[in-house]
Amino acid sequence: MLYEFNHFGSSDYMKVKKGRNLSFPAHLHQCFELIVIRSGEMMITVDSKRYTLTDKDALLIFPNQLHALESTESEYILCIFSPQLVRAFYTKISDKLPLNNCFCPDEYLTQALAQMEQASSITEKKGVLYSLCSQFDKAAVYEEKASKDPDLMYRIFDFVEKHFSGECSLNDLSKYTGYDYSYLSRYFKKTVGISFNTYVTHFRLNNACYLLENTNTPIVQCAFESGFSSLRSFNRSFQKELNTTPTQYRSNLRR
Repeated sequence: MLYEFNHFGSSDYMKVKKGRNLSFPAHLHQCFELIVIRSGEMMITVDSKRYTLTDKDALLIFPNQLHALESTESEYILCIFSPQLVRAFYTKISDKLPLNNCFCPDEYLTQALAQMEQASSITEKKGVLYSLCSQFDKAAVYEEKASKDPDLMYRIFDFVEKHFSGECSLNDLSKYTGYDYSYLSRYFKKTVGISFNTYVTHFRLNNACYLLENTNTPIVQCAFESGFSSLRSFNRSFQKELNTTPTQYRSNLRR
C-alpha cells in the first residue's frame, strides 16, 4: 500500500485518462478520484468495501480513502482532481464519508468529462466537476469521519515520508502530532485498514524496490537507506510481502 504525494498542494490539479483494463494496488492521495466504466467490468475496493462496476457505473473516491482497482476487461474514464476545484462541495463533506461511493452519472456529463483536455479552462473544469459532484451528492448518505482533524492523515503520511529511513515508531509519531499513542494506533487502523507499523514496513519496501530497480546501490545499503535495521529483517519482510528475495527481484528486472 502506498501514499501518492505527487498531486498534493496543486489547487488546480486535474487529470483525465481514458483506457482499458486498469489495475492498481491499494493507495491513497489527497485528491478526489472518479472512475466511470464505459464497458466491461472493474472491481474497486474502497476502505473495506468492494464494488463491482459495469457499463455506465461510476465511483467517486474521497480524499484519503484507501482504494485499489482491478480489471482484466474494461473500458474506463479516470479523473483525479484537486478538492480545491470543487471547494464548496469539499467544504460540505470535509468531515464526512459516503456509505456508498457508487452512482450513475448522466451520459452528457460523462461525455463532457471524456472530452476534457488538460488545457481546458478552469471554468470549464469546475463546471463539469461540480455537476458530477452534485449528482453524486443528491443520492449520497454520509457518516462522520473518525477524526475531526482533516489534516491528521496527511500529517501522519508526511511524518512517515520524512522519517521512514530512521526512527519511525508510533511513539515518535505521537510526539510529532501531539496525539495520544493509543488513539493514533486505533485511528490509523480504522482509517487505512492496516496497522501503522505495517504501513511503515510497506513504505520502506516501496523505497527499497525503487532503489533496486533504478540504481546500482548494493542490496545491504538499499536495506539501511530504506530504514531496515538489519539485512536479515529486510530479507524477511521482502520475502513475506513480495514472495521473492531482493536479489531475485533485481535479477528478474534485469533479465
